[in-house]
Amino acid sequence: MISPQRIAHALGQHPPTAEQSAVTGAPPEPALVVAGAGAGKTETMAARVVWLVANQLVTPDRVLGLTFTRKAARQLADRVRARLRRLAGSGLLNEVDPSGELRSTVLATEPTVLTYHAYAGRLVGEHGLRVPVEPGARLLTETAAWQLAHRVVSTWTEDLDTDKIPSTVTGYVLSLAGELAEHLVTPEDVREHAEKLCHVVENAPRAKGQRTALPQDLLKVASAQRLRVALLPLLKEYSRRKRIEAAMDFADQMSLAARLASEHPSVVAGERERFGAVLLDEYQDTGHAQRELLRSLFGGGETSIPVTAVGDPAQAIYGWRGASAANLPRFTEDFPRRLTPSGELDGFGANRPNPAELAVAERHDLLTSFRNPPEVLELANVVSEPLRAAGLDVRELRAEQDAEPGDIRCVLVDDIRREREWLADRMAAQWQRRLDETGTPPTAAVLMRRRADMTEMAAALRERDLPVEVVGLGGLLDEPEVRDLVSALRVLVDPLAGTAAMRLLTGSRWRLGSADLAALSERAGELATRSTASEGPKDTVSAALPGEQSDQAGLVDALDDPGEGKRYSRDGFRRIRRLGSELAALRHRLEQPLSELVSDVERTLLLDIESIARPGGVGRAHLDAFADVVNEFATANPAATLPSLLDYLAAAEHAEGGLEPGEVEVADDRVQVLTVHAAKGLEWEIVALPHLVHGVFPGGRKASSWLRSVTDLPAGLRGDAADLPRLDPDRLGGLDRKELMAELRVHEEEFEQRKLTEERRLLYVALTRSERALLVSGHWWGESGGKPKGPSAFLTEVAEVLGDRVEHWSPQPDDEATNPLDDQAPSARWPADPLGRRREAVTEGAELVRAALDAGQQQEPQPEEPQPEEPQPEEPQPEEPEDEEARRWARDVDVLLAERASTRKREEVQLPDQLSVSQLVELAGDPDEFARRLRRPLPSPPNPVTRRGTDFHAWLEHYFFDGALLDLDELPGSSDDSAEPDADVEELKSAFRSGSWADRVPHRVEVSFETHIDGVALRGRMDAVFGDDDGGWTVVDWKTGSPPGPNRMRAVSVQLAAYRLAWAELSGTPLERVRAAFYYVRHDRTLHPADLHDADDLRRLITSVPAAE
Repeated sequence: MISPQRIAHALGQHPPTAEQSAVTGAPPEPALVVAGAGAGKTETMAARVVWLVANQLVTPDRVLGLTFTRKAARQLADRVRARLRRLAGSGLLNEVDPSGELRSTVLATEPTVLTYHAYAGRLVGEHGLRVPVEPGARLLTETAAWQLAHRVVSTWTEDLDTDKIPSTVTGYVLSLAGELAEHLVTPEDVREHAEKLCHVVENAPRAKGQRTALPQDLLKVASAQRLRVALLPLLKEYSRRKRIEAAMDFADQMSLAARLASEHPSVVAGERERFGAVLLDEYQDTGHAQRELLRSLFGGGETSIPVTAVGDPAQAIYGWRGASAANLPRFTEDFPRRLTPSGELDGFGANRPNPAELAVAERHDLLTSFRNPPEVLELANVVSEPLRAAGLDVRELRAEQDAEPGDIRCVLVDDIRREREWLADRMAAQWQRRLDETGTPPTAAVLMRRRADMTEMAAALRERDLPVEVVGLGGLLDEPEVRDLVSALRVLVDPLAGTAAMRLLTGSRWRLGSADLAALSERAGELATRSTASEGPKDTVSAALPGEQSDQAGLVDALDDPGEGKRYSRDGFRRIRRLGSELAALRHRLEQPLSELVSDVERTLLLDIESIARPGGVGRAHLDAFADVVNEFATANPAATLPSLLDYLAAAEHAEGGLEPGEVEVADDRVQVLTVHAAKGLEWEIVALPHLVHGVFPGGRKASSWLRSVTDLPAGLRGDAADLPRLDPDRLGGLDRKELMAELRVHEEEFEQRKLTEERRLLYVALTRSERALLVSGHWWGESGGKPKGPSAFLTEVAEVLGDRVEHWSPQPDDEATNPLDDQAPSARWPADPLGRRREAVTEGAELVRAALDAGQQQEPQPEEPQPEEPQPEEPQPEEPEDEEARRWARDVDVLLAERASTRKREEVQLPDQLSVSQLVELAGDPDEFARRLRRPLPSPPNPVTRRGTDFHAWLEHYFFDGALLDLDELPGSSDDSAEPDADVEELKSAFRSGSWADRVPHRVEVSFETHIDGVALRGRMDAVFGDDDGGWTVVDWKTGSPPGPNRMRAVSVQLAAYRLAWAELSGTPLERVRAAFYYVRHDRTLHPADLHDADDLRRLITSVPAAE
């Protein structure tokens, strides 16, 4: 056997630790790996696969890896594939297989790495007719599922004994349906259990001294059970509608896959034949259906499959969404090892095992953290001690040798505002210190227990001029630039969208003042009165109903017809007319495909340019994420219209909290504010954990149990019932009401304790996100409330560990003390100043610029038009005719041109924080034009090549793999200025099929990347990456035009240089082993430009931006 140490040496990697070697080189049989936070589990899983392949125990194509997120799946797949390529390029395989067949197999095949849900979906797709379900059934997103369930609820005609509104009942239906699917329970099981418990509760005899009426506590329990039963017909109708529409949701997908695995031996046999080794990541977060699926497929059997499950019981924080922390300790029994007939373990298959002899799977530990400093681990170990003592017995995490010391700060201050100020000050100081030391900012995050606290925390950080990204604050739809864009879309099709119109009018671009808003509202009232003057009584009554229709009806119409200019200020009237004309022009283009329409609105209203003003590029990132949502919706609904898109977004507000911003990525140019749940799996140099106070962290709201929550299954029906507090209705019979209430109270208290345990796990996750610095804080007084909150047990625990290292600890307020914040009511300015705290500095800078311009003026300057903060009303003036206004504009332009000619000079151009690869090519080809475009960014005109590139690219995606959505500047051909606008896509397809790359299988397609060169983030997307026979790589960029001349080739080759550098970083491959080429499809010609730039060359190019006029 080739040892893990020899493999690491051959691949040019650090030698594995003893813990890692034990996992990597373990016998090919089931094994549980308990991996602490930051212990390198992904690296070890990849090494495990390479060891199995190198020792000919499995071929790459027979390896299955499962994890929870697409991001984690990509990371694991990339690491495994890169290591296997290096293995093939080394001479190590010649020792075990001189024939070279193993090397050829490694190069020709690759592992399957999927999310758990994607794997379940594949099983259902292949075997769905056995269940039965249509193999091509459409998978509903959370929003689409909510829409379908809401239609069921809204059209339900039978009596439903509840006072809840339809949207609330819709949530009940979806949650309960998900619970039934997750735990493989039928509606009849739920009905039977509820009837038993209701019978016990409603027939319990009175205790001595009790009244005849049933006590309220027992009434609430019975009511919850009755309502849960009443929802069952809606669940059945929801299921029926899904069958009619050939659709399923995520819960259906997993439960159907579990049924296939448990009920159909042929499915099991096929999967065991297909896969000879399995990796299960984050196993502590799996649910009951996932456990049944995996153990039915790969547990037991006549021979053991090497299933390696990796998890950390201290990070099991998703119990609220169906995960079962008990799955991890149960793994060793669910996936037993086989024993030889002599009773000796034989993991290498030397003897045929006796099927009757079993042993629990081995367990290994990875407890050396390569992330956290010793001080953070000391704190994390104390917090996790109660967790490690329960269930699996887990030892403490330890730091790696020579780990850098950490910096922990902890305070308890008087009130929440002072806490925010302290945290923001410390974060700003840490940020600046890192900038001064290295020239680059640190990665930093503030982890919040409650979303409601994010806004104020972000505001405090921004007041210190820190770039801030709030991740998931109400979801993607609440991000400012996305909300502006959706408001504009709504105004285009809904004349009653007064709230959306108000957002546009008072936003940073138009900034209409209160006087002009009042005048516009008055005009809306006039138009509304005029339109209803001749209508019947029914319309008159409808117009008088409360709501937006009566309050703001006609505001959008008033933008189209604002009336006479004398009622507005001069600036205000100009802005109203300009916005009205832009909206009118967009309405003429509503028939465009949705994706193009949204991009058109974004450009026309200058939202794309305004988004650049937000530090760190977060505004652009949010607009891009929204574009992906629109593209996905349009793809799934070919006949989609703008109104249907807006309905979908409205449903998303209910179903997904406003759409998730997507998988969170650590940013190195901003402070990220997010929930602790969203931070799992990530790490930052600086982590702040505020608000460790009573009622916040841990939460103070009493945990709901199935006794009172209609959406929770009874504990006895859940798949993990053996690990939950039990309450058997049959055992409760004969108890009087007082005894019954006591039993129910004990049961609920046990659930409350489980909630506290999960909160402790959450704290452990938060603490172990820190790579260097940790800020922990709390307060006495909140924004409101007559009683102080004070430190939670968690903060007190932290302070006890730190001892003298606690920075400040405010004493408890006196009993008669009142909240000092009650006399400091928060205030806000309206309309909001877009410059905020920067106004004074910007105004001062503007004065300096004006003074400099005045000093260099060669002619009498024109009178400067005042720019009041808010447009002021003027004396009524007659409107100028359009031709006179045009002449006045022409005169102004002449004056400005003359002024420019007299003061014209070249100025230094400041590079943005990020560049696209297309911009890099532009810089290499025409530096002066690139500098001018940086100084005056303008929207790019529509390019006919883009449409051609889109069509051909979509075809290529399906030709190789399922495709990914791209930005316009990432499309093949979008930077290909030699392409012909009227190119025939069918001709391109035919040329590619007969070309030299058609039969090659790419390792990856559409590989997004971000690399940093001299402080600038370089972003792009590679078309395809192919593995070479020598273990190296070739990055290929598809070109649809003709090869350029030598001069232009030198410029466009910069694109390949960037791709080559990025792939070397992503794959961990030396740069010299990564090649790059352009493939000109129409000509079947592959060009490998010589002397591609390396990192130093690209750095020199980026820093060579010339001055510009």
